[in-house]
Amino acid sequence: MMTETLLHIQNLSRSFGEFQAVKPLDLDLYENEITLLTGPNGAGKSTLLLCLSGLLRPTKGQVFIQGYELYEQECQAKKRLAFVPDVPHFYPGLTALEHLRFISLAYGVEDGWENRARAILAEFGLWENRNLYPHNLSRGMRLKLGITLALSRPFKVLLMDEPTSALDSESAKVLVDQLTALRDAGCAILLASHDLSLVESLANRHLRMDLGRVEAV
Repeated sequence: MMTETLLHIQNLSRSFGEFQAVKPLDLDLYENEITLLTGPNGAGKSTLLLCLSGLLRPTKGQVFIQGYELYEQECQAKKRLAFVPDVPHFYPGLTALEHLRFISLAYGVEDGWENRARAILAEFGLWENRNLYPHNLSRGMRLKLGITLALSRPFKVLLMDEPTSALDSESAKVLVDQLTALRDAGCAILLASHDLSLVESLANRHLRMDLGRVEAV
């Protein structure tokens, strides 16, 4: 059976002046696969994920999501892509629940959004805080809200930067279960993390990044 390439990176690099944070890279991510990207602070992991998410244009190279070029066919590509940064950003005037409502409208999946919102917020221990604004939430709760926003709408490729960094152990287990189910449903997932326990519990493939270069482990 052929395995579909869901994310294709072609000769991608990113420089800041003379400093090359991400050195030229070719990489494919496949359906039914979780890839863990590890490496020291400053290795370029977050810069790479920002380039793959569409938030930071690469200096050179291309990113394809299910065949759509991320920077030339942005709308089509981003419908298939979800990204959770290490520090999620929110609309200060919307409550946690209103954020999920907004996402359901933005991605055209408003039917049944209340039931989905209640289920995902409850699973991550946020339901009782659903009417709070982001500035009233702790760092861990904001990270969980960012995760629930990504998981509450359709995608084929999921990118996450340090997704367990501020999670309690119970929420980390919930996340592992959610990611396992998404992988089994056909998604491609890329996690940048210092948490090596994720290698044993989740990863089909382990990549290491250092000094802007990515190599298989």
